[in-house]
Amino acid sequence: MINFFYEDTSFNLQDTEKMTAWINHTIVSEDYELSNINYIFCSDEYLHQVNVDYLQHDYYTDIITFDNSEEEGLIEADLFISIERVEDNAEQEGTVFHVELKRVIIHGILHLLGYNDKTDEEKKLMREKENAYLSLPKFQ
Repeated sequence: MINFFYEDTSFNLQDTEKMTAWINHTIVSEDYELSNINYIFCSDEYLHQVNVDYLQHDYYTDIITFDNSEEEGLIEADLFISIERVEDNAEQEGTVFHVELKRVIIHGILHLLGYNDKTDEEKKLMREKENAYLSLPKFQ
């Protein structure tokens, strides 16, 4: 099950059925199974406080992913996404908001699927995977 929640933002995700199908497709394509995912869309300040309280990181970020899985191959998580950071990312990258939002949404899923982005090589693979899932025609 995939749930969408909103904290301290007026944003409301459109076409949640298509988004849910796309996220599910990504998980299954990587040979994982979905248990439960909660997406929490929020403000910069809300996510900053989560970052400070739970990770002891005093900076703004676009997404924080909490992996709650207790079983190998089963995805259960809470993903917090700052709408303001996504808007800024889109502007900096010269793209539109909804494309950048989908990139951030799938970026969190890829972390849950075992992909990292610490090294240049990992970042390259992560970006390739993001682009591959973003370009699937039936989820456009």
